[in-house]
Amino acid sequence: MGQPTPHPPVLLILAAFSRYEEALLWAKERSAARWGPPALQSPLFDFHQTDYYQPTMGAGLKKQFFVFPQLQDPAGLVDWKLQTNAWEAEYAQLGRHPEPRPLNLDPGYLTLAKLVLASTKDFAHRIYLDRGIYAEITLFYRHGQWQPHPWTFPDYRRPEYHAFFTEARQYLQRRLQQYRQEE
Repeated sequence: MGQPTPHPPVLLILAAFSRYEEALLWAKERSAARWGPPALQSPLFDFHQTDYYQPTMGAGLKKQFFVFPQLQDPAGLVDWKLQTNAWEAEYAQLGRHPEPRPLNLDPGYLTLAKLVLASTKDFAHRIYLDRGIYAEITLFYRHGQWQPHPWTFPDYRRPEYHAFFTEARQYLQRRLQQYRQEE
């Protein structure tokens, strides 16, 4: 019989997208107040692979990723998603923009083997965690590169995203080495 063991710590990653750069800056500041200043920040990526969000968020969306320096227990994914949902609602209530959802925040975590994202939507490939939150393995790392699954969102298939996630993975490797030395 296998014995349960704790999961190695992970990197908390936050995907933020909006048509408003001020909303992305607000998300960065809000998340930094909670999790510390980002250790890594992606460039702004044009988000044009789908028009799914256009009715609630408008056109011309930009996406940006933030990676936080403190290693985390992946069991925190539910709390992170509930927190970011509250931040989305808080920003919308500021009334700075006409769209009902001017900011979208998707937390997840990175391990050496995969990128996991949280969702409030069930689907065949998602696993229920708790309190209405599901987890999805969006990408996996094999043979020195990120690989998509059949269900991986089109934007997460982009080489520019993969380059950023590789940088984050290298950062995680360094942080895990430090973590093991401190134990």
